[in-house]
Amino acid sequence: MPLYHELPKAELHLHLEGSVTPELMHELAPEASTEEIRAKFDFHTFPDFLECYKWVVGYLRTPGDYARVTRRLLESLLQQNVRYVEITISAGMIIWKKQEFRPIYEAVQREATRSTVEVRWNLDAIRHFGADHAMQVAELAAERIADGVVSFGIGGDEERGPADWFTEVYRFASAHGLRLTAHAGETAGPESVWAALRLGAERIGHGIRAVDDQALVRYLRDRSVPLEICISSNVATGAVSSLSGHPVRRLYDAGVPIVLNTDDPGLFGTTLVREYELAASEFGFSEAELVEVIGNGFRYAFVPIDR
Repeated sequence: MPLYHELPKAELHLHLEGSVTPELMHELAPEASTEEIRAKFDFHTFPDFLECYKWVVGYLRTPGDYARVTRRLLESLLQQNVRYVEITISAGMIIWKKQEFRPIYEAVQREATRSTVEVRWNLDAIRHFGADHAMQVAELAAERIADGVVSFGIGGDEERGPADWFTEVYRFASAHGLRLTAHAGETAGPESVWAALRLGAERIGHGIRAVDDQALVRYLRDRSVPLEICISSNVATGAVSSLSGHPVRRLYDAGVPIVLNTDDPGLFGTTLVREYELAASEFGFSEAELVEVIGNGFRYAFVPIDR
């Protein structure tokens, strides 16, 4: 058995709502047919992925639903020997659905405290919903910094929600002790990553388009800014044209710190172990290199971890 199966691991880019599998959808939405679920999960572009994500989130109707998803996710992580995880909650979607955030957060945090996996939470705003929306999410995060929330970030459509909208939001989040991340360079170019860095992002979600700008590659390398790499996600959403075209190997070889993650494991039909298997089989990562990448998961966590 490869060493990466056995070693303790950490995951830093993982969306709670995106962990819902087709099987779990049958439980959450018994009224949806197998054919409908299969069709929704069959996407090949980023806009279609966003539509599937929104459809799944629409069936998370109660705190109990969110608790069930959390429980299943943590069970899966435990089976993979994941010891530490930072899970993103799409607080922005909860606001958009006009649900009360407090009971939902209490439900997922209760599940987290019952697990032997160490859990921290990242609250995520939908960038194309604008700065006022993002500030609401940042305020929710700041209120819970002593109750499991560790960071704030933005996701969604990079083109429709430029990073410079959020300067004041990120300043507020940092002033309240939150760590900072941002989705960038996933479907937009290197300038999107530069813009996230100007906001103060300490880690970049995806960031794969950084490979197109050698000055940016050097910046990330020299300042040890990690990219949260999600191989299967980028293939499934069309962010890269093919698995073989994914730049993970080039970024690693250039000295950019990387951490492997699943992003939305239920929607993409993957696991963290599977992402390591892809790195080994498709990109020639050696066992020693994968041990280093596993170490990065702990090294770049937003809280100190005893490995």
